[in-house]
Amino acid sequence: MIEWVEFQNFKALRKATLPLSRFTLIVGANGSGKSTALKAVWSLHHHDQLNWHKLRTAGIRSVDKVLLRAKWREEGNDFIVAVQWRHDEVSRRSVDPLDSNRLRNPDPAQSALSRARIFSLDADAVARPVHLQPQMELQRSGADLAGVLDRLRDQNPERFEALNQELMRWIPEFDRILFETPNQGQRSIALRTREGRHSIPASDLSQGTLIALALLTIAYLPEPPSIVCLEEPDHGLHPRLLREVRDALYRLAYPEGAHEKREPVQVIATTHNPYFLDLFREHPEEIVIAEKAGLEAKFSRLSDRADLEEILGDAPLSEVWYSGVLGGVPAGT
Repeated sequence: MIEWVEFQNFKALRKATLPLSRFTLIVGANGSGKSTALKAVWSLHHHDQLNWHKLRTAGIRSVDKVLLRAKWREEGNDFIVAVQWRHDEVSRRSVDPLDSNRLRNPDPAQSALSRARIFSLDADAVARPVHLQPQMELQRSGADLAGVLDRLRDQNPERFEALNQELMRWIPEFDRILFETPNQGQRSIALRTREGRHSIPASDLSQGTLIALALLTIAYLPEPPSIVCLEEPDHGLHPRLLREVRDALYRLAYPEGAHEKREPVQVIATTHNPYFLDLFREHPEEIVIAEKAGLEAKFSRLSDRADLEEILGDAPLSEVWYSGVLGGVPAGT
């Protein structure tokens, strides 16, 4: 698990440290570094797909390098992962044991980072038919969902049935995922209505329904990514579904709570939604406030505030956050 990420000249994150848990919810205004933080986690492995010119902090002439440092924590096997970009050379990455005097195995850290995924789900992409290919994976936008579900149905039918049952609980008007073949070699999805058993093609489903289905699929993958970064998983969803979204993300991060025998997934999500934030009031250690001042952004874990109990009192967390006392809201709000 990544315990923290340090940033130096990484876009708006000129000098900042992001603390992370098994589950972390980053809340803050637009431009406060939330999406940048997710991209940084992904780039700890895919650093060669980025360059200094696109990453360096804007408006600072003296920037000659961009640096990321992350602590990978595993029982008895801790590492510092560092990536550096310079204007005059290709990016460089190192994975070094925290204690250089002890023999360590970097393979788990490198394997986990290579399987990190970012999702910024788009309803149109989720609904799009796919050309079937072996071993299809869900794309960043949610594209290829039909292929992923088709594979899940064939290879893990019990898990596919469990997903259908959960879908009925989330969206009671539907009772089953169906598949269609619009053209040879293609697959698309539809949902069957509980009443009348009508097949509704993905192209006619609401944005919220499609996003919910993609989120459920991620939660029910038999071999999910080791690190899942989600940009605004609550976007476009009805408020009554927000608790279900939280529980789906917890299913990934805390498999023991769902009686699953697999390694936990480190989940990092962002939000602007005060209703979603309220669901985490009892777990301030999972909430990170992102705040921007001028050209720079910073992060702070909510539970680290010594005056947190005094500030919160009996008020909803969203109300306190929206007031600006905790930071992470647009100036003038």
